[in-house]
Amino acid sequence: MIDILNVIAALLTIGFGLFGFLAPRYTASALDLAPTDSTMGLSEMRASVGGLFVVAGAAAIWLGQPLGYAMIGFAFAGAALGRVLSLVFDKPPVGKVLVFGGIEAVLAVWLLWANIS
Repeated sequence: MIDILNVIAALLTIGFGLFGFLAPRYTASALDLAPTDSTMGLSEMRASVGGLFVVAGAAAIWLGQPLGYAMIGFAFAGAALGRVLSLVFDKPPVGKVLVFGGIEAVLAVWLLWANIS
């Protein structure tokens, strides 16, 4: 059962990453990021919001080892922590932060709990 849930979590990671990887303008809009005169923001979306998560999820499935899945958990834990800090310092829209941060926190808790012994 843990193996199946790990693969599902990795596939969700890949799926979320594909939005940033293949549709950076849509992802930026969903995250309330405003366009600028530079296309560097799109590059950043494809890299850090997209490709990073696509490859991390695919690598965890390919490796099939608990620590591979745990590393995705650490990445999601870092993202969730960043959302908490943002709530304190930046005052973003609470609803979006709770939705995105909640997904990240749930994935982090599962992937770390299930894969670190």
